[in-house]
Amino acid sequence: MAESLAAATRPYRVVLASRMRSQRSYRTSFRLDLLSTFLIGFVELAEVWVLFHAVGSIGGMELRHILLVFGLAEFAYCLADMVVGHCDELPHYLRAGTLDVFYLRPQPLLLQLITCDISLRRLARATVGLGAMVAAFVWNDIDWSVSAVTLVMISLVSGFVMFSSLFVSAGGLQFFLINGAEMTNAYVYGGKYAATQPAAVWNRPLWAIFGFFFPMAFTAYLPALILLGLPAPHGLPDWIGWLAPVLALWSATFAGLCWRWGVRHYQGGGG
Repeated sequence: MAESLAAATRPYRVVLASRMRSQRSYRTSFRLDLLSTFLIGFVELAEVWVLFHAVGSIGGMELRHILLVFGLAEFAYCLADMVVGHCDELPHYLRAGTLDVFYLRPQPLLLQLITCDISLRRLARATVGLGAMVAAFVWNDIDWSVSAVTLVMISLVSGFVMFSSLFVSAGGLQFFLINGAEMTNAYVYGGKYAATQPAAVWNRPLWAIFGFFFPMAFTAYLPALILLGLPAPHGLPDWIGWLAPVLALWSATFAGLCWRWGVRHYQGGGG
């Protein structure tokens, strides 16, 4: 079984390996890309520090608390962005008609799109999230039991699935939106920003959108409340952060439906 799996995934591994070699072949450019991406992540972290340093507490969270939320969300998002983020290029493929080339190959369309490229420079930004997460683990008084470690792993895996689902659902909608990527960017990148903020300050419409429909509050905020021993807002049960895998399953289902709907709608680029 392992041999058959290795044989089935070999074309994808070969393509990804060639992409990684091509990015590293121009070393100066690659290092500058890593540095610029790292600085973008660092500036976002500095923005959080400036905000909480000025006001002390927002939504019942202090700087050391929000650092944990930022680290969990940022690390999961950066990994999803590195693996699936280039689905953002789908509108260019559609306009140029190059998506039709994927139909000539006997592999699933979405899997080809995901594995056609990988951006190693996004690893630099993931280090910012990882650093913030480790610093928050040290700074906060967390009771490191088996359940706490399990919750951290669940949060990271579920966050990766939920952020990846945002990219895939946005890609599926691109089959209908002509030059309308800004519409999907609103919930993809807006959702990422919302995931790094204390959701206790959201009003009901925002909770409906980024709390449950696009469940960004479950990527980091609600699991972090359990780790920190803080109460959940708006009368929600304190254990609700453990439902992150359920919301991740909902996100993946919604993304799959959007993608399937879009692919069935597509009639070709006319080339």
